[in-house]
Amino acid sequence: MSDNNIYNQDLDQNPANFAPLTPLTFLERAASVYPNRLSMIHGDTRYTWSETYQRCCKLASGLAKMGIGEGDTVSFMGANTPETFEAHFGVPMIGAVLNALNVRLDAKAIAFILQHAETKVLFTDREYSDTIKAALELVPNKPVVIDIDDPYFTGGELLSDRNYEEVLAQGDDDYRCFQIEDEWSAISLNYTSGTTGDPKGVVYHHRGAYLAAVSNVLSWDMVSHPVYLWTLPMFHCNGWCWPWSLAAVTGTNVCLRHVRDQAIFDAIKQHGVTHFCGAPVVLNTLINAPDEMKQGIEQKVRAMTAGAAPPAAVIAGMENMGFSVTHVYGLTETYGPCVVCAPQAEWEELEVDQKAEMLARQGVRGPLQDEMMVADPETLQPVPKDGKTMGEIFMRGNMTMKGYLKNPKTTQASFEGGWFHSGDLAVWYEDGYAQIKDRSKDIIISGGENISSLEVESVLFKHPKILEAAVVASSDEKWGEVPCAFVSLKTGEEMDVDELIAYCRDEMAGFKIPKKVVFGPIDKTSTGKVQKYLLREKAEQVEHAIKK
Repeated sequence: MSDNNIYNQDLDQNPANFAPLTPLTFLERAASVYPNRLSMIHGDTRYTWSETYQRCCKLASGLAKMGIGEGDTVSFMGANTPETFEAHFGVPMIGAVLNALNVRLDAKAIAFILQHAETKVLFTDREYSDTIKAALELVPNKPVVIDIDDPYFTGGELLSDRNYEEVLAQGDDDYRCFQIEDEWSAISLNYTSGTTGDPKGVVYHHRGAYLAAVSNVLSWDMVSHPVYLWTLPMFHCNGWCWPWSLAAVTGTNVCLRHVRDQAIFDAIKQHGVTHFCGAPVVLNTLINAPDEMKQGIEQKVRAMTAGAAPPAAVIAGMENMGFSVTHVYGLTETYGPCVVCAPQAEWEELEVDQKAEMLARQGVRGPLQDEMMVADPETLQPVPKDGKTMGEIFMRGNMTMKGYLKNPKTTQASFEGGWFHSGDLAVWYEDGYAQIKDRSKDIIISGGENISSLEVESVLFKHPKILEAAVVASSDEKWGEVPCAFVSLKTGEEMDVDELIAYCRDEMAGFKIPKKVVFGPIDKTSTGKVQKYLLREKAEQVEHAIKK
């Protein structure tokens, strides 16, 4: 059949009217338009955007001279320093794929990733030399190792006869790149935490990275030239794509190697920080810091949080400190945040605690997220927006991974029905906002009643003595399953089981009250997520706290 559409006749794509999307263009523009604006603060080191672009180009050129090219994996065991930031641009400039390693993983997990990813070059910060040395002993096909010798870190050891700055020195001064041929080509490889098995390699493409970076900026109503503090690890979903976002808005990156309350408050005051990201545990750390640390902040500071459903009490605590909190939600498979709890004007009229309850919901699709729904996982039919009917969160669009590396079966299953299956159970409210109630594997079914572990945790978090709480299912002869609460108290506080149960009786339905209670530290993964599978094992050994 002939094409009679007049808009398809003699109107073809060409270099003048079409270019593949890539976040590399953000960096080139930043250097071109704002060459002398500050891009990086690390200790006493300062770089401008023209210098950062130059360093990224020299990294690309240096790698190319080592024989690295299209489809090769370059791994970084790096901290939140300029080197890791530059890798987000320098590595993909030559068509290679950046694999930012989780620095908290053990040697066995790192070895698996290096082998699975077929890493050709491994840059490693001396802080993690012990882990890398042990990992390399387990890797048959060893990559070329290059040290990151940060002058502001003492300790560890150097593992190679070459370092990062020497690779840059070998690069050509006139090398430039900010365009690609195929926006579907891989830009980065991120591994899931793998709490119950080997981690899965999630592949991002240039198009998705570009759109996720822009969506970040729009979600936060971010204007040009923010000052961004790196409290979020750059290895986590490529820092939620913020390296690329900050190039788009020519912001200033303030590096932070270790997340400590004193260091965060000092950086906010010293450098005029306007934005930072972090999991709820980071916000909780700031809320519980000594009051004297919090004094002297004059600018408005905005925090973006995700990674675990933040209890409303944590959001309220930040708002009471004068910080503005934006709650986002996503997964490694969705480039990090793709859903945002977009604030409504009428929420400003609410009391802080009421507003926090609204902000604690996961929210609606982000500006560049194509589709999101809460639906029956079997039929893929959307659930009623009644705030009660539970379904699974599904997404689809440009901000979804290419798939899992070398894992077609799992990739196919995750995209069954033309949607990405998140595995998170949620309800949908009349206003279109979704709220996660649990992971599908974490829901507690007690005597035929579904209990959301997140709901019980949220209540526990509100107690003034409790620092952290995690709730899991524990088997029970009578009820099938009962809630078991693991509770960590704030420094200097004391609480017994009777006090905790009495508090719960006033705050929740009887069947939701934890029947078992454990006080003490809570097991977490290397990325700060609660290891509920370990807690479930421990819960089986715990005696009942209450019999009814």
